[in-house]
Amino acid sequence: MKLSPLSSALVLVLAAATTPAFAQDARDTHFDGPYVAGVVGLGLQNNDRGDSLVFDTDGDGAFGDTVNTAPPGSVDAFSEGFCNGVARGATAAEGCRSDKSKIEYGVRVGYDKRLGGGNFVLGGLIEGSKNKSTDGTSAFSITPASYSIEREIDYAVSARLRAGFTPGGGALFYATGGGSYARIKHTFATTNGLNSFDERRDDKMVWGWQVGGGGEVMITDNVSLGLEYLYNSYKDNKYTVDVGAGTALPSNPFLQVSDGTGIRNSDRDFNFHSVRMTVGFQF
Repeated sequence: MKLSPLSSALVLVLAAATTPAFAQDARDTHFDGPYVAGVVGLGLQNNDRGDSLVFDTDGDGAFGDTVNTAPPGSVDAFSEGFCNGVARGATAAEGCRSDKSKIEYGVRVGYDKRLGGGNFVLGGLIEGSKNKSTDGTSAFSITPASYSIEREIDYAVSARLRAGFTPGGGALFYATGGGSYARIKHTFATTNGLNSFDERRDDKMVWGWQVGGGGEVMITDNVSLGLEYLYNSYKDNKYTVDVGAGTALPSNPFLQVSDGTGIRNSDRDFNFHSVRMTVGFQF
């Protein structure tokens, strides 16, 4: 993993920060006041093996209907199944491209307070971040044809609390959590050239939450290095693809119950992991 050398180095630094010699040299007012920091790392995708696309064939807003072929002898038009990622072609045998874990970066401003002048620290921060990691889900029909929905976090603005312990004042180990507001971008692709497809976005910004922890060590009187992990979860329930008749015949599976069918992800939460390094300046 790309971060492994950085992570290993930071662990050594954090271990050194807890030694008595370092603690004696540490300024006793560290982690007690305002700071700014930059973050860079990876947004790591979950495996999502059980994900699928779900359907609303009668327009009642309840997704979970089966798309059947025309009678007689109606069968499940999506009996070919689903896969995690974006379809490589029209058939399930061609498989799917895996989800992509990509670079995440951002900047934060925050304030820490050492409670009672001791070693316990309580603080808050506001952070803006960018993340191009992608999560895809695909379905295969017996036509054959494939249908793929892919989503990615464009940017997020987050507010978190953090609480921790600073041994000797030169290092901080903390837990953190709070809320986040993000823009999620969606892409739809299909090999079906007959039906019409209308992407419906009710709201591009969605709410979510973050929780995690990390460690931070002062390398000068004002500059710190850190390593942080976050689990991110966003409620992604505003994106739907409406399938219409297009040039398809009335026997088209999407048209058997009504004049169209809605498609969306079965997993209405967009979850991913963040592993980051931080570089901070404390005032």
